[in-house]
Amino acid sequence: MLVPALLATSLLFGGMVLYSFGFAAFLFTALPANVAGPTIRRAFPHFYMFVMLSAAAAAGLVWAHDAAAAGLLALIAVTTLPARQMLMPVINRATDEGAKARFKWLHGLSVAITLVHIGLAGLAMTRFLTMSLT
Repeated sequence: MLVPALLATSLLFGGMVLYSFGFAAFLFTALPANVAGPTIRRAFPHFYMFVMLSAAAAAGLVWAHDAAAAGLLALIAVTTLPARQMLMPVINRATDEGAKARFKWLHGLSVAITLVHIGLAGLAMTRFLTMSLT
């Protein structure tokens, strides 16, 4: 179970990094803003679902090897749910209402949450890998 645990954790980390720094940035440089905005809005629910499911799967696989790393992964899964179900709709509403200041603040909050999740996944992966090699 060591290899599946490492692969699942790596998938979570890599997927979050690719989406955040690759896909989202690419959309806004490759497409006009009036197309990129609605496209990214449609993609975000899938991104959040990916994070929740892959973090939960990784937590389950890592548990037998490193309970602390599994706890970090489970924390990512649990805290992604309110981001998806509560924060994302409020961000979308701010966009629809043209509330630029509120959008910037809420979007900044969602970026901060994602960066913390990436950091926690990286920490869990590093911790798990270090413990597995010793």
